[in-house]
This record gives sequence, structure tokens and C-alpha cells, in this order.
Amino acid sequence: MAETTDKQAKQRTRGGAGDWLTDRLIRGLIRAMLLLPWRWRVPLMGGVMARLVAPLAGWQDRAMANLAHVWPDMPEAERRRIARAVANNAGRTTIENYDVPGLLARMASAELTGAGLPEIEQARAEGRPVLFVTGHYGNHEAPRAALVARGYQIGGLYRPMANPFFNAHYAANMHELSDPVFEQGRRGTMGLIKHIKEGGMGVLLFDVFDSKGTVFDFMGQPAPTLTSAAEIALRSNALLVPFFGVRRLDGLGFEAVFEAPVAHGDPVEMMKEVTRRLEARIEADPGQWFWIHRRWKPKRQMKHHRKRAAAKIGP
Repeated sequence: MAETTDKQAKQRTRGGAGDWLTDRLIRGLIRAMLLLPWRWRVPLMGGVMARLVAPLAGWQDRAMANLAHVWPDMPEAERRRIARAVANNAGRTTIENYDVPGLLARMASAELTGAGLPEIEQARAEGRPVLFVTGHYGNHEAPRAALVARGYQIGGLYRPMANPFFNAHYAANMHELSDPVFEQGRRGTMGLIKHIKEGGMGVLLFDVFDSKGTVFDFMGQPAPTLTSAAEIALRSNALLVPFFGVRRLDGLGFEAVFEAPVAHGDPVEMMKEVTRRLEARIEADPGQWFWIHRRWKPKRQMKHHRKRAAAKIGP
């Protein structure tokens, strides 16, 4: 996990007028949407995100640039279609996750599938720890909600938002779904490790850029990837189980898929296997993955490699 610096913590604590105003607008939009019936609010929030927020925030252009980075031969019209689907899914996911009671109620009857289910149930019965790992695909909170609705306690580690006003209710929302939830950083990571070692269950998202990660290919392009999830699983003898909340064609329902646990071994190889599992989901339906993230940062990586190369040949 990337350690949170004192400077970053102070920046999040302070905030500014722009952060405050942005948060007010987001809070207002979420509150207005939550007044509507579920079947109306979810597609409406998706439409608002795809047609208004994403283009204005530059997210649509970023998604299209990432798609071109991975699939340079893809026609622009197809990249634009996928980028809109990505933003639509992001909007739907946001409003779904801000209605925790509703999400739990719907996921209580959702279909649970996957080769990992029997081992998860056995681990629960034996008190063996389980660490779930996933990416920003479909609704990444849906499988966690499905288990919580069935009596499981699933902790987690989250990366705090840069906007401190937004982060306050974002973090509170995660705690409402299931505790314990820890903020990323040295203290939070140790808290999650302790929870897992004591036989608990937790979840980590791994598909974000982190300069401290090991570089290997993600969707055919080099991307630094943290091996923390694998290392925690090894230290605690926990099952490492990839899961995915796959959005159904109706745009409202989900299939919660719990894949077979990743075999323990070298942490990098374990995360490569986790990456392959996510890649298969993205290739099946690229509109469900969060292409808005700066996952690769090729210019930054190139600059970093040049510095390392210069250091090796220097006096």
C-alpha cells in the first residue's frame, strides 16, 4: 500500500473553497437522486454522468485516450461508445452504493456464482481468513454487499479522495456497509492485516496506478501494480479470492462472481494471475471497467525508466 504522507493528510484536512463547492454540488445531486424510486434513479444517474459530468470533467476524453493506448486500432466511434458506457456505469454505481440499505436488500437475493464459493464457505466455518481482491469493474461493492446480506463481515482498505469534504461522506458510506474499514496508509494497512490474521475477511482493489508497484502488463501495456494483496494473503495464510460484481444487461441487477482462489506462491505471479482474471472480464465487456482511471501513465513511466537507465550508466 502506498503510505499517506503528512503533507497529503494536511491537504485533505484543509480543503478549499473549490473543494467545498464541488462537494456541495455532488451531495445535492446524490440527495436529489435518492428521492426517486430505485428503478428511475439508477438509469437517470447513469445518464447524467455519461452526458453531463464525464464530458465536462474530461473523463470521457481520458477514457478514450486509455482505450486508444490499449487498442490503437479500435475505431473512434467504438471508443466513444465504450467511454459513454463507462461513465454510465460509474454513475449507476455511485448512486447504488449511496443507498446502502437498498443495495443490501437487492443483493440479498442476487445470484452468487463461481468456483470459489465452496472454499469461502468452508473458510468461514473453520475461521480461516479470506482476502478478496477485485478491480473497478461493474459495481465492485455488489459482491461485498451480497456476502454482508448473508451474515458475513467484510472489512476493507480504501484510498481516500483528494477532496476532504467528499471523502468524509464517502468513507462514512463504506463504514455503513460493513466494518472494519481502514484508510490507506501504514496504520490502515496494519489494521487490515491484524483483522485478516485474526480470521477475518477483507477486500482490496488493486487496479490503480502506484509508482511503488511492480511493473508488468495490464491489458497488454506495462502498468505498475502493488503486490500488497498477495503479500497479506501469504502472511496471514488467507485465501486470495478474486470477485466481481457483473452488471446484468438490464443495467440494474448483478451477478456476484467468486472465482477460484489464487494459489499461494510468488507475490508477483499471484498478482499477475489476479490481473489475468480482471483482463478476461474487461475483454468480455469493456464498458464495465473504469477506463477513467489513469491506470498506465505512459509518459510518467517513460520518464522514470529514463532516470533509472541514466543512473545505471552514470559515473
